[in-house]
Amino acid sequence: MNNNKINIHFLGAAGTVTGSKYLVDTGDKKVLIDCGLFQGLKDLRLKNWEYPPVKVSEIDMVLLTHGHMDHTGYLPRLVKLGFKGPIYGTNPTLDIAKIILNDSAKIQEQEAERANKEGYSKHSPAEPLYDLKDVENTIPHFKAIPQSQWIPLFEGIKARFQYNGHILGATFIELDVNGKRFVFSGDIGRTNDLLLYPPLKPKKADVLFIESTYGGRFHPDEVEAIPQIEKLVNDTINRGGSLFIPSFSVERAQLMMLIFWRLLKENKIPKVPMIMDSPMGANVLELFHRTRDWHKLKEIECDEMCSYFTVVSSYRETMELRTDNKSKIVIAGSGMLTGGRMLNYLETQAQNPNNTLLFIGYQAEGTRGRKLLEGNRELKVYGKTVPFHMEVAEIEGLSAHADHTELMDWMNKIKNKPERIFIVHGEKEGAEALQKGIKETYDWDSEIPQLYSIEKIG
Repeated sequence: MNNNKINIHFLGAAGTVTGSKYLVDTGDKKVLIDCGLFQGLKDLRLKNWEYPPVKVSEIDMVLLTHGHMDHTGYLPRLVKLGFKGPIYGTNPTLDIAKIILNDSAKIQEQEAERANKEGYSKHSPAEPLYDLKDVENTIPHFKAIPQSQWIPLFEGIKARFQYNGHILGATFIELDVNGKRFVFSGDIGRTNDLLLYPPLKPKKADVLFIESTYGGRFHPDEVEAIPQIEKLVNDTINRGGSLFIPSFSVERAQLMMLIFWRLLKENKIPKVPMIMDSPMGANVLELFHRTRDWHKLKEIECDEMCSYFTVVSSYRETMELRTDNKSKIVIAGSGMLTGGRMLNYLETQAQNPNNTLLFIGYQAEGTRGRKLLEGNRELKVYGKTVPFHMEVAEIEGLSAHADHTELMDWMNKIKNKPERIFIVHGEKEGAEALQKGIKETYDWDSEIPQLYSIEKIG
């Protein structure tokens, strides 16, 4: 093996936030880091349907930083296209990926069925990108690995998965190829998180891939966000409305449950029905019980918190709840309104100005969430346009992503000067802000690669 011939293929999350996929081609072996879905802009989403610009059957293995859709959501498609190798991740990452992929396939099947029934798709028939059978064919490729241990992959190639906050099971990945250290940041978590521990930091990086989702942006502390949530709940309920929170079903949904439960226990908000409408979120709650060493939540807190919430699993129950105009708090996917059960609620509730829609996480360019934050007063859902009159609120301090300061601090243990730094997982403004910060703080040069570019590593 000659590491002078290493090529990096930027197959996703380059020049954009979603679709994380980086192929490390050593000449002998091909290792894919992450395998996510593109989300947001239509031009990006359409790329999920295109054959990737590499031969899928030649990829030897996939390493996953964590379980979110934009890091794992393309796996069933990859297997469908001929991938036959193992898929490595931590136990919680693989558990979350199973939950997310099954949920994603089910939603795609339901939406294709509804589109065909109601005739609003341009395609005849409308089909899912992948279905439950494709997910079933993908799961046998999953192989769990421990965190913080070097794992030999091939001769001269080893990997280590290091705790990274963000969500349960999330890691950054160190890949050693003949002594050259490649570090893939994945999504970096918060330094002070109510649920998760601070991320570990890399100490060596010859080639660094650093996310820039919140490059140039600064979060208030999570604790500062709680009074804002308290006020939003009280204002909304007092005017007879309901509070709807589109949330990623992994970790942020559980954080919101914890915050609402604590506010209720302290008599700071009125007692109204609190709904977690996400079978996936319910499964993740079970995962919290099984992964004690990955988070701060005590078992008794988890039990008490869950007892306050009605966890909805059946689609029929969702369809009943969405027409109920009594005040309530509803947490449902998806976090950027790209799909999921929240759309069912908005289809019937968006015209009520007493309601509030609260965003607590990043809204990628082109998503319904971003459009509403930018002031759109219409919502396209299930083939029709719905007038949107709800109040819109955003609380950035609850993001699971490191902000600019935390991203900069995450690199401060690296003892050597990296040969190459690639800024990924960001829109243009965030990536350029992080590039400027890296130069000013460390005097390191960095690059912002474009989608489908190939970089040779000497």
